[in-house]
Amino acid sequence: MLKIEVFQEDVTVTARNMPPKDGKSGRTIYEQRAYAYLGGKFPVQMKLQVEDPTKTYQAGEYQVDSSSFVVNNFGGLELKRFGLTITPITSLIASAPRTMANPHNKDA
Repeated sequence: MLKIEVFQEDVTVTARNMPPKDGKSGRTIYEQRAYAYLGGKFPVQMKLQVEDPTKTYQAGEYQVDSSSFVVNNFGGLELKRFGLTITPITSLIASAPRTMANPHNKDA
């Protein structure tokens, strides 16, 4: 699972204006800062594109949805170029019953 985290200070969106090109009109891209946990010591800063600046990702932990992956022409797995979808991570530990054996308890 690839974990992405949005911190409270990163709930805001920044806008980038793309100029018109090849007869196509210009457009505005809205981005939000987040951090991806790629297995290293620290998470890596990344940008999440959002469709609407009023619909930001709230602070919390997310995972990349399986619909965000495609198999390329060579049979390799990769992320879609556009349309990254992330979903909130629900705490499986908090919802699961917690039954841990106590090694010091002879009755267990």
